[in-house]
Amino acid sequence: MISPWMTIRELRILLEKGEVSVEDIIKATYQHIATYEPSLGALLERFDEATVSEQSASKGILAGIPGVIKNNICIKGRRMTCGSRLLEQYKAPYDATAVKKLYASGAIPVASANLDEFAMGSSCEYSALQKTCNPWNKERVPGGSSGGSIAAVAAGMVPWALGSETGGSIRLPAAWCGVVGSKPTYGLVSRYGLTAYGSSLDQIGVATRTVYDNALVLSVIAGQEEPVYDGTARKVPADYDLTLGLTGQLPAGLRIGVVENAFNAEGVSEEMKTALQTAIAQYEQLGASIRWVSLPSMEFSAATYFVISRAEAASNLARFDGVRYGTRAVDVKDLQELYIRSRSEGFGEDVQRRIMIGNYVLSHGHADAFYKRACAVRHTMREEAEQIFGEVDLLLMPVAANEAFPFGACANNPLQMDLCDYFTSWANLVGIPALSVPCGFTKNQMPIGFQLMGNYWQESLLFQTAYAYEQVNSWHMMHPDLQKLL
Repeated sequence: MISPWMTIRELRILLEKGEVSVEDIIKATYQHIATYEPSLGALLERFDEATVSEQSASKGILAGIPGVIKNNICIKGRRMTCGSRLLEQYKAPYDATAVKKLYASGAIPVASANLDEFAMGSSCEYSALQKTCNPWNKERVPGGSSGGSIAAVAAGMVPWALGSETGGSIRLPAAWCGVVGSKPTYGLVSRYGLTAYGSSLDQIGVATRTVYDNALVLSVIAGQEEPVYDGTARKVPADYDLTLGLTGQLPAGLRIGVVENAFNAEGVSEEMKTALQTAIAQYEQLGASIRWVSLPSMEFSAATYFVISRAEAASNLARFDGVRYGTRAVDVKDLQELYIRSRSEGFGEDVQRRIMIGNYVLSHGHADAFYKRACAVRHTMREEAEQIFGEVDLLLMPVAANEAFPFGACANNPLQMDLCDYFTSWANLVGIPALSVPCGFTKNQMPIGFQLMGNYWQESLLFQTAYAYEQVNSWHMMHPDLQKLL
């Protein structure tokens, strides 16, 4: 019997024993999706079941394992909308590097996932194509921008999903939906085939229900390809495997720094603090040395992220003009009207606002006051990271101040929505790896998560530490009542 809550590890064991076939898994996956997807709204395009079965490889570490991919990552011949009307009919002409690596491992992408338009948002409310619900409560947001990917995993549709992060777009929905979400070191995963939002911040990451599964999928997609299409991507050994250190034990002398100014930040709920305090106590019991530390620059990370991300967004989205890319306006009198109407009719309100802010902070007379100053603050953050990781091995802090909020709660307060990235954007600005791990529930039965951050290229230590915590808890085994979605 194939359960929708089975992990990659469990499915692989069944396949190796011959107790199930790849066809059995695919059939069960499509049946589960058909039942719950109409209520959840996590997927933008479900790939034809017969075609998927034909393409599945029989060998590889992920052979026969289905998953979904955020719809801003290229899958050749498939629609890549970025959640926007502007690209609603666009089909990707090539596979992203991460997708190629998944295919080579035998993994089976079965659908593309919904997202905030052009990955700009923290709730998945800003997709122009459909609304995605939180599987734990359909009246609440899943988080964003990778809300479709994370909701699909949390709802048992698939055991893995690819998302992307610019300021916390995997970790935030992972925490709000009760799954594991990873953002690797900038450069560990090639960005080739990922639609750019903020090029110096973007990174493809993974959502799964367990730490082991996350480490496994990230190991598969890590590294460059030949020829090299992304010069910022790092080469990794052919046997790169982040699951090797997952013993359930912490390294001797592990020092975990709890970020005090994050833990005690204004607005952090008492439920969140209690869940984190319990996790901290468990790490002490596991043998970690807990130290309370401060990250002064984190107070400026949200503002710094706003400026840099919007500046890079304005530059990256200039190509979507109705001529090079995007739906073209008709019945226009000149080129200027073509540009204006194609973009104003194609882009949603939030995307337009971010582009306008980005152009403003890059404009003559303002670049020095905003963009260059933000870059200087970012440099200070990196110096602070270098110093703090000389004192501790990992950092621990909240992912969000509160549980997932109801739809429309921030409709009249865009700043409040932007501040959802307050605890996560520091890692993106610095470029270090971070991992969101489930650690409890609120009184409303909504998931809570904490995040671990490590020094550059320390993914192995992150996973080892998160796995040890997971082995003494059962949060990853708790699943939403999907009947409430129907």
